[in-house]
Amino acid sequence: MKLLSFRAEGRALYGALVGDGVVDLADRVGDRYPTLRAALAGGALAELDRIARGAPPDYALKDIAYDPVITAPDKILCIGLNYRTHAAEMARELPANPSVFSRLHNTLVAHGDTLPRPRASTNFDFEGELAVIIGKGGRHIRAEDALKHIAGYSCFLDGSVRDFQKHSVTAGKNFPRTGPLGPWMTTSDEIPDPTTLTLVTRLNGAEVQRDTTDHLIYSIPTLIQYLSTITPLEPGDVIATGTPHGVGAGRTPPLWMKAGDVIEVDISGIGVLRNTVVDET
Repeated sequence: MKLLSFRAEGRALYGALVGDGVVDLADRVGDRYPTLRAALAGGALAELDRIARGAPPDYALKDIAYDPVITAPDKILCIGLNYRTHAAEMARELPANPSVFSRLHNTLVAHGDTLPRPRASTNFDFEGELAVIIGKGGRHIRAEDALKHIAGYSCFLDGSVRDFQKHSVTAGKNFPRTGPLGPWMTTSDEIPDPTTLTLVTRLNGAEVQRDTTDHLIYSIPTLIQYLSTITPLEPGDVIATGTPHGVGAGRTPPLWMKAGDVIEVDISGIGVLRNTVVDET
């Protein structure tokens, strides 16, 4: 099942992808689960699946506006340098432990929306990533139990302002609306083994990144165990698992995103996240 948050007829809704349309689940479950995050917190994935099966679409995809899959996550936790080839291209040593940083809520942006290049910089880089959406919260989660805590997977673009990132990771990763998330979440029952996915990033149709998730230095179960040791994980939390080689900063000369560029993150079993870069006004 593929679940998405969207807007239609002036309302914020969520639903299930069915062909070229969306089954409105928000109206069908009513006030019990007003958002997708609330449905995850209520353990309602099985109920949503039952409702969506056989239901006719309420909206065509062309008639909706996407929201980030989780519109207001409690936490957005990101992992740096989690592919060996990316660490090499950035001339960085492999981290002895997962390298964790956080993003603010206002950095998220939806599939199909504009991606503003900050006025303060021209060094706007792309990092295609696999995002994990937590379904069952917990603390001190064991690695062998970690996959049971995942609701699903999505595409993420970690738009990075490289000159500010030299000041600090927090500075370079937290400009508003630089983190597209979507277009939807594929539930974990459809991706039983997240090490089998292929991740491709394209800039204006040209492939700039390609790798497979079995090349993660720290696996998804290891990340969940580590992160839940630091802080309780909550339903709807987003974990961005890191980017492979091919980023703009690792090229000679560097390749930066500019106004008019179309950036795509394509992950097998999930879909294509697409945004158009504009200059910040």
